[in-house]
Amino acid sequence: MGSQNTKPPLVGVPETNQAGFSTTVTDTTLSEALIVLRKRKLILIIAVLLGLVYGIYKAESQPKLYESYGLIQVRSGSSNEYKVSAVQGYGGDSSTKMLSEIEILKSDSLMLTVCREMDLANNGDFLERKAPNPRANLEDGETRQDTVHRIQSNLRVALVPKTDIIRISYSSLNAKLSADIVNKVISDYVQRSYQTRFESSQRVSVWLSGTLEGLKQEVETSQEQMMDMQRRLGILGFDPTHNQISASLDDLAKAAGAAKLARIIAEARYRVVSGMDPNTIEGTIDTTPGTAPGELNTLRGALAAAKANYATLEASLGPNHPQAKAQKAQIDEYIKQIDEEQNRLVVQAKQSFIVAQANEAQTTAALESQKSDAYKLRDQLVEYTLREREYEANRTLYDSLQSRLRTASVQSGLESLEVDVVDQALPPADPILRPQSTVIITALVFSLLGGIVIAFLMESLDTGLRSIAEIESITELPSLAIIPRARKSSVDQAATLTTAQRNIGILTQPKSQFAEAFRSLRTSLLLSNTGHPPKFIVLTSATPSEGKTTAASNLAAILAQRDTRVLLIDGDLRRPNIHHRFGLNGKIGLTTVLTGATLLEDTVQRVPEIPNLDILPSGPVPPFPTEMLSSEAMETILKRCGELYNYIVIDSPPILSVTDGVILARQADAVVLVVRHGKSSKHVVRRARDLLLRSGAAITGIVLNAVDLNSPEYYGYYGYSGYSYASVDSDSWEAQSAGGDQSKAGEKKQ
Repeated sequence: MGSQNTKPPLVGVPETNQAGFSTTVTDTTLSEALIVLRKRKLILIIAVLLGLVYGIYKAESQPKLYESYGLIQVRSGSSNEYKVSAVQGYGGDSSTKMLSEIEILKSDSLMLTVCREMDLANNGDFLERKAPNPRANLEDGETRQDTVHRIQSNLRVALVPKTDIIRISYSSLNAKLSADIVNKVISDYVQRSYQTRFESSQRVSVWLSGTLEGLKQEVETSQEQMMDMQRRLGILGFDPTHNQISASLDDLAKAAGAAKLARIIAEARYRVVSGMDPNTIEGTIDTTPGTAPGELNTLRGALAAAKANYATLEASLGPNHPQAKAQKAQIDEYIKQIDEEQNRLVVQAKQSFIVAQANEAQTTAALESQKSDAYKLRDQLVEYTLREREYEANRTLYDSLQSRLRTASVQSGLESLEVDVVDQALPPADPILRPQSTVIITALVFSLLGGIVIAFLMESLDTGLRSIAEIESITELPSLAIIPRARKSSVDQAATLTTAQRNIGILTQPKSQFAEAFRSLRTSLLLSNTGHPPKFIVLTSATPSEGKTTAASNLAAILAQRDTRVLLIDGDLRRPNIHHRFGLNGKIGLTTVLTGATLLEDTVQRVPEIPNLDILPSGPVPPFPTEMLSSEAMETILKRCGELYNYIVIDSPPILSVTDGVILARQADAVVLVVRHGKSSKHVVRRARDLLLRSGAAITGIVLNAVDLNSPEYYGYYGYSGYSYASVDSDSWEAQSAGGDQSKAGEKKQ
């Protein structure tokens, strides 16, 4: 067959991958969700009906419950000033406090106390059944758990908005029992509140008493150590700045400064006097302490007078005169006395310097010694400060804890005033019943929601292929046509029809949606290869019973309505069915031609209803169908058919069941994969597509068969079904058929 070697690419399909048709599945939209719900409407209807029945049942059978409630106020109280610790005081967030109290009201321990005091485990009204016999005991774990769970499930504890008031309510079949349980819960809660706070205060008091004894000893010890440091430091009173060492240090510092100054002055005077001209010493006599500056001056004056008198006597009497000699001796005496006085002054300045120097050395030594004592005092003062701080801290803590201990007993009594009962619970006069309409509507809403969930769940679990977009996305192949489900003829009408007319829908319903779908398939196939329409067309499917034989028969009939010669070959050598559809003889056919028992021209059978259509049945079932279809004889027959006919339509077996379909597909110009609506699964169709691609078959596209046009996915798909073919009527159909017969007869004569 010439088409085997060269296969033109599909229209709009890349040559690298003929099956590379890609369809992007659109995101889920509201319209698609509505389509799913419309398709699964039976589930929704059943869910709504069940919800309605259940709602009516619940509305009619709802128990008559009596709800009693009481109100309590949980206050911070006036005893906050006596709180022992921040844990017991509600100084924090008020909402947190109220939530804590609500949880306490619903706690297992409180509920167990109520159940035990009211003996609810043996109360028939509470259990909503007869009292157990023998009597139940709350010490039993299962009984305790069931009883506490029952009272908790019917007890409601809620905070009144924007207040510190808690509302406690209970519902039961007995009005008095409801009120008694609420009042008992309130009573036990108040008692528990008082008892727990009292015990907590007592525990704190006991702990504080033991702690204060040790703390008292620490205070006394630290006080003794501090006082001992005061005695060692010589601190006056409690002021560490007034002590003997600091006072002596100040005096010595002043004395050392004065001694140093006196030494400097004495040293300067001594050095000045010792290096001075003796004749000028009188100028410094006045500044020399401890001397009589007038005596040296007197001697100098007497010496000057004696010298003057001596000069007079020497001039008048002569140097040897006794008066002159006496006067000379007097002058020498004065000079000796002046020299002695000057030497005395120098010695006196030196002695003053030596005394001042010794005084400075002693004063400085005493100051350094006092400084050493002062440094030691500084270290001791630091230790004293630490001792004093330790003492003050211990004393402060001791005084604080002692004060708290005194108020603990007062607090334990005031804590009971934290809870006030606003309203006691009273037995209600009438039961509480929910409106029947509310119960029914609620049941309907939930059942509808459940139905929607189930519908989408079933849709997600459904592996069947129903929508064109889904099939194109799975197979990556274009859809050639959607074949609607054919309508069967009535019994009376079928009695007047031939076998071919009963089985070939386009013959009896030429203007139906079914016939129009095959015309669309014909157009898609003829336009699949531009300029080179396919001659050999193979229709196959993944699994049996998908309608490929019906599709092949009707496609061949549609192709034969034109001025063309069409051959329909039944390639299913295992379960042939074409000859049954047209009411033909199945004893001869393709197998007899392949074996050489008959010739092709003699084996081909004709259908009177479709003059341009010839049919080659399968013939007798052979023992080895695959070998016959893959033989050279099969290629020769197909080549001969290509010379005689314009189009050859081949019905092949399912390709996942046997390999016959793959062999025939390799020898075709166009392969059409038939997928039955709602039957084929995703993985099966994908597997069939992969087998065809690996075999090198020219897959043209897919045909979705047996579609229910009333299904939501295809609602309005054939909206033009009411369209009237004004130019095509039965007369023109008959004329076209007659023309086809004449054309066929002419071809035979040739």
